[in-house]
Amino acid sequence: MKIFLDALKVDCIIGDMPEERETEQTLEVSVEIEVSGAAAESDNLGDTVDYAALAGRISDALKRAKCRMIERAARTVWETVSAEKNAVSCSVHVTKRAAVPGLGAASATYP
Repeated sequence: MKIFLDALKVDCIIGDMPEERETEQTLEVSVEIEVSGAAAESDNLGDTVDYAALAGRISDALKRAKCRMIERAARTVWETVSAEKNAVSCSVHVTKRAAVPGLGAASATYP
């Protein structure tokens, strides 16, 4: 069974340019998490991933990391989700909008 967290917005330091190291920008994070499916039977939060709590941990991790590259931001999210007790596997997609004038967005996936 899969759980999806779509378009979580996180304001954090992201980027390599000097001005990007001073001002937070918004990343959009989407995560696909494979779980055992036990919660579908038990209807118990303890048998799955608490996505409300996980969203907070993802946000906190990105704020602390102050990544220079979106690739590292994607890995940071992956590491956070992978640490969840009931997460079997996951994949992450991180988007940074308006990263370059004229470019709608830049994004990275992990793994």
